[in-house]
Amino acid sequence: MSENYADRVHPETVVLDIGQDVGALIIYTNPEMHGREIEVSPRRSAAPRTHVQVLERRIKNQPVFAAVFFGLRAGDYDIWEDPAAPSGNVVIVGGEVATVDWRERC
Repeated sequence: MSENYADRVHPETVVLDIGQDVGALIIYTNPEMHGREIEVSPRRSAAPRTHVQVLERRIKNQPVFAAVFFGLRAGDYDIWEDPAAPSGNVVIVGGEVATVDWRERC
């Protein structure tokens, strides 16, 4: 039986290839979202959604749960936790890493 990719701690360094009109997004979550998928799509667009799993990573030896989206073209994006309705939105700026913090959500 093989291990689920999300089950293990991910100590690897995340390399983000950003610049010019390409940025990235990190969504920090509570541990309860570990292994769940979050999606993003260009705002109000029929374009396919990009999805990643919330993984456990270590920062200064402390657990951090996050979804890391890389290679996003600059623009407005919807964030989808629920496939039926966006959970929020974010602006991606080329050459920058946007962050969204869901750790304090009720």
